[in-house]
Amino acid sequence: MHIDHLGIATDDASELATLYADLFDAPVAHEEEFDGLRVVFLEFGESYFELLEPMEKGTISRYLDSRGAGIHHVALRTDDIEDALETAREHGVELIDDEPRLGAWGHDVAFLHPKSTGGVLIEFVEH
Repeated sequence: MHIDHLGIATDDASELATLYADLFDAPVAHEEEFDGLRVVFLEFGESYFELLEPMEKGTISRYLDSRGAGIHHVALRTDDIEDALETAREHGVELIDDEPRLGAWGHDVAFLHPKSTGGVLIEFVEH
């Protein structure tokens, strides 16, 4: 596994994308509206920043209300998401998603509960 992306909650994905593109020379690789969010991926070599702007009330809007803008999750790329979930189960990690679900870019994703992973929300991503 390796880091696929860092999910960053923001109130304005366009503004933050422009700043990061200029500051870090990180081009926009992909944009979409998905699951009540505006999602912008900025390319950092083999990894991405995923900017998450809520378009309606939901998980990210609640996160912004309670914690403010910042890193929301760390996503790890795996070649076998089912195996990654089984390994997590074997280690007693609480799963948010018992089975993979459709995520941004049409990838399969599944989240691990932060209370089982040192306070970090971890996402598995299979391309």
